[in-house]
Amino acid sequence: MTRQSAPSLQPLLGGIIAALLVVISFNSFVVINPGQAGVLSVLGKAQNGALLEGLHFKPPLVSAVDVYDVTVQKFEVPAQSATKDLQDLSASFAINFRLDPVQVVEIRRTQGTLQNIVSKIVAPQTQESFKIAAAKRTVEQAITQRSELKEDFDNALNSRLEKYGIIVLDTSVIDLNFSPEFARAVEDKQIAEQKAQRAVYIAQEAEQEAQADINRAKGKAEAQRLLAETLKAQGGELVLQKEAIEAWKQGGAQMPKVLVMGGDSKSSVPFLFNLGDLPAE
Repeated sequence: MTRQSAPSLQPLLGGIIAALLVVISFNSFVVINPGQAGVLSVLGKAQNGALLEGLHFKPPLVSAVDVYDVTVQKFEVPAQSATKDLQDLSASFAINFRLDPVQVVEIRRTQGTLQNIVSKIVAPQTQESFKIAAAKRTVEQAITQRSELKEDFDNALNSRLEKYGIIVLDTSVIDLNFSPEFARAVEDKQIAEQKAQRAVYIAQEAEQEAQADINRAKGKAEAQRLLAETLKAQGGELVLQKEAIEAWKQGGAQMPKVLVMGGDSKSSVPFLFNLGDLPAE
């Protein structure tokens, strides 16, 4: 009986060994896809040299590979700071970044997962970079010079994250808020400026009206001077006669019973108009 059972175990053992070899073979290689980078750990120790896209050998049973996504990541990070004039300023930033594939081994050793990178590196460095940018200007300048504020923020953030193997691709200021006290101050300032502009307009209008009165007075005086010179000149009495007739025609003056003008016989013949001589209708 014993001699017959021994040969029957050999095929079973052979199958087990073959299965183990297949499992070991499959566990001896890892595929890194595009947009990924791997970190090989043997007996819990990270090995130098990142695993880039392609097929890679790894020691079976005693090794593991941590795969990192090195495509673009986007996170929104809030930040608060005080401005140069000690006003509270808050903002929210959209940070687009990716991990440097070459430095994923160091990232694995120091930071671990992507969540740790965001919470321990990106978020606090965003806060510090915003403080640097906001402290350079007043709150009013932070609002009116928003592009300069973002440029200072980007420069500070890039220099801080670069040493961690984090490449910043783009940042956006989603929201920028200031304290309610400053909002009221801005509103009061706008109202005061509008009142000042209105006062200037009224003063200019009064000045223009005064100048117009002066110009009218000068014009009237000049007209009177010219009229006086005309009356003094030869034939001046004809001007008065013409003015009287025009006024009568236009209804602006009432025609007298007798109108005598230029009574000086030496100058000209008197101008007489006797309504009594007109025939009654």
